[in-house]
Amino acid sequence: MTSKKLIAVVGATGSQGGGLVKAILDDPHGRFGVRALTRNPQSSAARDWANAGAEVVAADLDDGASLRSAFEGAHGAFIVTNYWAPLSAEDEGARTRADRELAQADTAALAAKQAGVEHVIWSTLEDTRDYFGDDDRVPTVDERFKVPHFDAKAEADEFFREYDVPTTFLRTTLFFEGFTDAFAPVRGDDGRLRLTLPMADQRLSGIAVGDIGKTALQIFARGETYLGQTLSIAGDHLTGQEYASALSEVLGETVSYEPPSWDEFRTQGFPGAVEMGNMFQYYAENSARFVGDRDLAQVREINPELQSFRDWLVLHRNEIQAAG
Repeated sequence: MTSKKLIAVVGATGSQGGGLVKAILDDPHGRFGVRALTRNPQSSAARDWANAGAEVVAADLDDGASLRSAFEGAHGAFIVTNYWAPLSAEDEGARTRADRELAQADTAALAAKQAGVEHVIWSTLEDTRDYFGDDDRVPTVDERFKVPHFDAKAEADEFFREYDVPTTFLRTTLFFEGFTDAFAPVRGDDGRLRLTLPMADQRLSGIAVGDIGKTALQIFARGETYLGQTLSIAGDHLTGQEYASALSEVLGETVSYEPPSWDEFRTQGFPGAVEMGNMFQYYAENSARFVGDRDLAQVREINPELQSFRDWLVLHRNEIQAAG
């Protein structure tokens, strides 16, 4: 066992949690020990963390007792839920992904309180209903949400306040990693690459997922500085045309920006198309506020290694080419 203050990391084998585990293990100052929470400590990713020096423990967001045990003795905890994880056979038809996310956040907040965790970072997002209201241009999803994977996280913020958990509310944004799969340029029948983000001419905030973990580490290192505060982060703010230009420059071929309308995007028929169309409409119509809340200079002061989109793109160009 380490004598350093421990940070317990939920979702340690996932994108955000894994980024924080790596940041703690790679920290040249060695300020914290890390307890990696995972449902399956025998997975290859969990064993890799154990071999790298993390304490790996079994914990499940659907099991409050396992979380309380995993949080015991930890100074800090990073809590993230995965809205997009497949529903279990028991959940299908019984609750939605948003229902599950709210229940898991409630369980995690209570467990952190009961375990006496001194600093929680809760990975969250804005409530799009504060902007859309009852706007019938934007379809309602699951009876009461506009963008469930935003709105449920924002709604869950209240659990941490109700239980009086010392919390930093860390609002993230779209991951640059999306440009390697769901948002990658698409090659048409004419051989040309097109970027089809439905952002009209507005700026879209993005971040390298690893920078969420690096920023979280620095927040923990600053003690009480950000307790009780909401900190919104990004690595870059670019228009669709600017994303396309950066892709063109790094990939070495022209990527044209051809955004569909939000209604066109919502009718594409893939699972989540309506929700994602609503999300992009929120990003675009509320761009001034969403981008304005994410001060890149402030984020870079906390995390000096913050990557711009071009920084990230140079490192991941081959992944994008494979997807294109």
